Amino acid sequence: MLRFGPSSGPVVVVALPLFEEANRTRTFAVTVLRALADRGIAGALPDLPGQGESLVPTHNATLATLSEAFAAGVASLRRSAYSLAIRSGTLLDGSALVVARYHLAPMTGADLRRELVRARQASSRESGEAFDPASLDTATAPVELAGNLVAPAMLAELATAVPATTAVRTVRLETEARPADAKLPGSPLWRRAEPDNDPEFAERLAEDIAQWVATCEA
Repeated sequence: MLRFGPSSGPVVVVALPLFEEANRTRTFAVTVLRALADRGIAGALPDLPGQGESLVPTHNATLATLSEAFAAGVASLRRSAYSLAIRSGTLLDGSALVVARYHLAPMTGADLRRELVRARQASSRESGEAFDPASLDTATAPVELAGNLVAPAMLAELATAVPATTAVRTVRLETEARPADAKLPGSPLWRRAEPDNDPEFAERLAEDIAQWVATCEA
């Protein structure tokens, strides 16, 4: 777990998106946490099972184990905690004992599953390999989707998984059509081909989070 900022007071804990989007947004998340530290707010970025330096293979991870791990990471801090969940990371903070949740560009599990299937269909067309999306519902072994081996249990969980709806501030990019509590200018880094960063967006996001935490603490 990476730690930033003061050793007392509230702490913002990041839930990165699942699969490759975690790699694409990790540097951005660290930049946001450093910007929060500059504002006197602590931050933490845990490596969940199948992410970062975790020794758990990606195909052994499920939404249940990821959510349990995130909740355990929050509890280990023994402080007033807030979650900052990005994209499909919003599927992981529902059971954590946090004061409130900050969701950036949240998506449902069904949304993520459709994106994974589209990526697999595109790669199958390029390679000439046959792929039937219906086979995901009967799979008994990990399935390769968008460069990741995904457990059948995870695929089943994604079909019905939705972000938490209590104590949530939802923020989206200003280019997104879906409703939100606020919309900010920035880059959809999760869609880049390679990991990237947007320091200006990180500063805007950190300022909004800092004001939100101050309001919640008051």
